[in-house]
Order: sequence, then C-alpha cells, then structure tokens
Amino acid sequence: MGILDLATRLGLALALGFVIGLERGWKEREEGEGHRTAGLRTFSLIGLLGGIFGMLSLGGDRILLSAGFLLTGAVLAAFMWREGEREGDFSATTLIAALLTFMLGAVAVLGEMAIAAGAGVATVSLLAYKRQLHGFLARITWTELRSGLLLAAMTFIALPLLPNHALDPWGALNLHELWLITILIAAVSFLGYVAVKLLGPSRGVVVSAAAGGLVSSTVVTLTLARLARENPERVRLLTGAILGSGAVMLLRVLVLAGAVNLPLSLALAVPLLLAALVQAIAAMFLIGQEGKGGAGPEDLVHKNPFLLSEVLRFGAVLAAVMLAAGIARSVYGNSGLMVVAAISGLADVDAVTLSVAGMGPVSAAGVAAVLIAIAVNSIAKSAYAWYAGASRLGLLLLVFNLAAIAVAAAAFFLLPSLNA
Repeated sequence: MGILDLATRLGLALALGFVIGLERGWKEREEGEGHRTAGLRTFSLIGLLGGIFGMLSLGGDRILLSAGFLLTGAVLAAFMWREGEREGDFSATTLIAALLTFMLGAVAVLGEMAIAAGAGVATVSLLAYKRQLHGFLARITWTELRSGLLLAAMTFIALPLLPNHALDPWGALNLHELWLITILIAAVSFLGYVAVKLLGPSRGVVVSAAAGGLVSSTVVTLTLARLARENPERVRLLTGAILGSGAVMLLRVLVLAGAVNLPLSLALAVPLLLAALVQAIAAMFLIGQEGKGGAGPEDLVHKNPFLLSEVLRFGAVLAAVMLAAGIARSVYGNSGLMVVAAISGLADVDAVTLSVAGMGPVSAAGVAAVLIAIAVNSIAKSAYAWYAGASRLGLLLLVFNLAAIAVAAAAFFLLPSLNA
C-alpha cells in the first residue's frame, strides 16, 4: 500500500470519527468540560486510533488489532460506567457507537473504503434520528410489526432457499419466480397500507396503486379488491385506483416494447394510449365521486397490511394460470400466437410483449397478440376482483375495462397501418 493511499485511508478513519463525534457532541453540548466521557474530539481520536491499529495489522496479523479493540473498549466502558452511575443513565448507545467508530477506522484502512464510509453514514443516521425512531416505535402496532417481519422473512429467508428453475415439463412453474410474485402481492398491500396512513385514504390508495402499476396491475387489483371487501362504501375510490394502475400498466407496456423493438411500440402507441386515456378519465371520475356516497374521508378501514392466507391463495390461483399458459405455449408454439397470448394474458402481459418484440419486424399478428393479451388481462383482473369478494368492484372494473378495450380495438381495426 502506497503512502498516499495509506494517508487517504487514515484520513477517512479520522473523518468517520469526526462525523460520529459531531452528532454525539451536539447531543451533549450542554454538558460542561470534563462532564462527558466522549465528544467530538474523543470520537475523532477513536476513529484515527482504529485506523492506526488497522495500519499496524496490514501484514495479516490481527492479534494487535484485537488487543487494541479490547483495550479501547475496556477503557471507554470504565469511564462510561462512572458517568452512568452519576447520571442514572443505563443507555449503552454511546459505548457501542465508540466501539463501532474504532472498527470503522480499522475497516477504512484494511477493507473497502466505500463500505466503511457507507457504514459510517448509516451509524450517524441511526444516532441522529433517535427521536423519530422512538416515535415510530411508539406508534407502530403489533399487527404492523408482525406483517413487516413476515414480509422480511418471506423475502430474505424463504426466497433464497427456493429453486430458481422450472419444475414441470412445460417450463411454466418456477417456485422462485412464483414466490417472488407472492412477495410482490404482499409488498404492494403493505406499501398501500403505509401510504394510507401517511397520506390519508384517498391520496394514499391512489399513489400506491399508481406505483404498483409499474410492477403489476394484477397485484394492485388483488390487493385493493380485498380492501373493497372490507370497505364496500369506498368501492368507487378503490375502483378508480385500480383503473389508474391499469393506465400506468399500458404505458409500461409501451416503454417495455420500445426498449426491445421501437417499431412495435410505435404500432401499439395509438390503441394503448387511447385505452390508457379512457382508464385515466374513468379513474378521475370515480375518484372525484369519493365522499358522495356517505363515507367520510377518514372512513377507510385498513385492518392489516396483508393477510398471509389470502396472499398464498392468490398466489395459488396465479400458479394455475401460469401453468395453463406454459402448457399452451408448449402445445401451440409460435403458430398459435393468439391462443398463447390469450392464455398468458390471464396472468401477465409482459411475457407476451417481450416475445413479440423479440420476433423482429412488426406484423399485424404481433400487434394483435399484444392487444389480445392486454384485453384478456383486463377482463381477468375484473374476474379476480370478483373472486376476491368485491363483486361490485369487479362489475365496475369490467364495464370500464371493456370500454378501454373497445376503444383500443377500434383504433386497431380503423387504422390501416396497424392491421395491414
């Protein structure tokens, strides 16, 4: 390691200690000189000390570094014990922050500087936002905490353990991908719950639905259909939010097609933009009707971020649809493009869009296949909403989705350049 590199790393170790000490010193700025164990200067020196011990351990022997860490920790613990006894304070935060500062200084010299800097920023953030974090803990309910932990376990424990390959002869059922869809359903529901609490019922539902449309409007439909079952008086708001996510989905298809095959995106532009416009107008109309049915702005009941049993049930339905689509592709191949598009549209439109985009020159059959997949998907979402227990919502969705489909179909058939 060159002297310039070593000096830079030691400078980072000192800077990390300085930043952490700045936060700790500011918190205790009212204390007189000598009345606190560690402040700005002490933390800066601890960071540099960790860097020095790291430099002395560059040869690979970590015994000296370990001894320095233990000795520093013991001295700090002794002084902080005396300070805690004097003030009746049982907090170990400053001691842990000091030990972490020492190790960050060592990492700055021995490891990746970016990792050390990122960990330092995370440390300062956790220390600085003490009041906000404690306030968050005071407001969070057990149901919310349990749902968050469950979602984390689904994502970081269960997902990596699942095989990431097809298990059936048709290449349709991939447990990893299926579980990822299940996680998406739970995550969209959870984020919608958070948005409602932060932004209020109307804005929260609409914003979370629009964001969810960037990922999967089907997932948004399933999530809000469950909410509609619990809040039948808010069907118009929830239907409008789902239609909004559908409009976002149509725009997403255009972007996705354009990224692979620009001529296909241009061929789809008129039908899909008109359909998106119909859905957006319908969404604004329904959302604008909010509050005229007797429900107040804060009447939306959102009991749970998500229910695992319902998430798994919806995942099983989608698995069956994916299996049917896989069998159709295997039986018909490219020769049955319309049949494959129709069956695939029961679950997803992206797969058909990418398949058609990868076929090369644009054809009327390719454009029609994408439109068929979107039409089937729109009708299927209405059925899924009905299945989820929100029959009125499903009926409203069906009416407006059929209107959007009719406009897109008229554009396709009336414009010679699309169906020639």
